[in-house]
Amino acid sequence: MSYILDTNAVSALMKGDAAVIKQLAETNRIEVRVPQPVIAEIAYGIQRLPASKRRQRLQDRFDLVCSELACAPWTDAVSERFGNIKASLERKGQRIEDFDAAIAAHALALDGVLVTANMSDMAQIPGLSIEDWGRS
Repeated sequence: MSYILDTNAVSALMKGDAAVIKQLAETNRIEVRVPQPVIAEIAYGIQRLPASKRRQRLQDRFDLVCSELACAPWTDAVSERFGNIKASLERKGQRIEDFDAAIAAHALALDGVLVTANMSDMAQIPGLSIEDWGRS
């Protein structure tokens, strides 16, 4: 089983969320992946901050997460799943952010479970397995 971390899950790790850290500790690290769009979203969030101790602490925590967990690269299979997700939801009159669709596409392409606190949007995606590690 593989676990794909959404941006909010990585952010929770960076903040030291006890519930998310506990779940990660109980999971084999080689089964946990951070998809490229999550790396992009967090890098953007950090870069938006003014130079400060807070920004440096966040960067250090992000660097640690990235060094400890494997990256899930954007492959042709991810691109195909992304297209399927967007088209399927549009046909139903539903929309989600492109980055959310891209992150979900990584989980589907890897036949993994998406770890997210964004249950309402992600639950719209057919075939996507989701868990919220932040829930007690």
